[in-house]
Amino acid sequence: MLSRNADEIQRRAGRAIQITQVADKAVDVARKKVGKRAKVVGDAFEVARAKDVDIVIELIGGYTIAKELQLEAIRHGKHVVTANKALLATHGNEIFAAAQKKGVMVAFEGAVAGGVPIIKALREGLSANRIEWIAGIINGTSNFILSEMREKGLAFDAALKDAQKRGYAEADPTFDIEGVDAAHKLTILSALAFGIPMQFEKCYREGIQSLTQQDIGYAEQLGYRIKLLGITRRAKKGIELRVHPTLVPTRRLIANVEGVMNAILVNGDAVGPTLYYGAGAGAQPTASAVVADLVDVTRLITADPEPDQLSNTPVLPIEDVETSYYLRMRVADRPGVLADITRILADCRISIESMVQKQQVTGKREVDIVFLTHRAIERDVNAAIKKMGKLKTVLGSIVRIRQESLL
Repeated sequence: MLSRNADEIQRRAGRAIQITQVADKAVDVARKKVGKRAKVVGDAFEVARAKDVDIVIELIGGYTIAKELQLEAIRHGKHVVTANKALLATHGNEIFAAAQKKGVMVAFEGAVAGGVPIIKALREGLSANRIEWIAGIINGTSNFILSEMREKGLAFDAALKDAQKRGYAEADPTFDIEGVDAAHKLTILSALAFGIPMQFEKCYREGIQSLTQQDIGYAEQLGYRIKLLGITRRAKKGIELRVHPTLVPTRRLIANVEGVMNAILVNGDAVGPTLYYGAGAGAQPTASAVVADLVDVTRLITADPEPDQLSNTPVLPIEDVETSYYLRMRVADRPGVLADITRILADCRISIESMVQKQQVTGKREVDIVFLTHRAIERDVNAAIKKMGKLKTVLGSIVRIRQESLL
């Protein structure tokens, strides 16, 4: 990309950007690819210490060697460009503090949503706004699986196998389907939006592996789509930081984002909601973000929050979060069952927005009931689910999916 678009990049950066060294353990393989355009070494720390290198680009990934490499580059006065979301979400505070002390920059546009310029939108385009909330589809693998389940009627396991076959999911898809990857990205977005430290360990995570075709179908009938969303929001007592399956009204643009695409809604006090959509992964989209950071650093634009300016606003535990809920349960089809359930919901301060009773299960005196609630505190919903689960007329586990109108 640097070669193909060299003239455009030089015009925007104000000077040429040249790759002078490349580090790769497979030195011979790398030399064949790089040719005479740059020096190839087997030790990445040699690049971090090189006197003629101004910027070190770390695209290794992981928490260990990548962290040591970034800190070594910073110690030697190098600016750092990285796409390592996991490292920043867990050790970003230490890395940013070291960079601030040394007077160098850490740029990380490629760490969130690939080629979608969401970091720059938060730092630059929306810098005049007080950010109220962010909600995003920031993991393409999970979004592809949910799209396949809805469009083709596949079970979760079948949709996951399809994603792996197409190369959208790893052999071990844990980080994607359990919400860890999305939580890494959301941690970074929340820190930028609200000026708080990176606090990945406080992000609530719930994946998509337990979602059933049944709930996806019921949600569709009620006018909703289920998406794995990362949500961070200002609340009265702190900052919400959560990743989980979410019912989104079908009429919302973000509800119609399908396949491996990413989309992020940002709500600012001046502009209202703005939507950022595009490819969240892949070689070219990630390269686009990395080169954009190179241009920024070259133009000496600060790319990280100053540690001494971070807010101490707390991240709220999930029990203190207020939102709406989808509750599905199978119950015995007999008089008084609905009254018992609605009484428990009322006692737990949960108001019902709507209720749907499905047809009786074939050959059994059992029916599925779906409730959509008004906004309620998670702690109260947990208490209600526990009480309803003890009713002899409630058969099996109660399914709970959070709901967001995104207004």
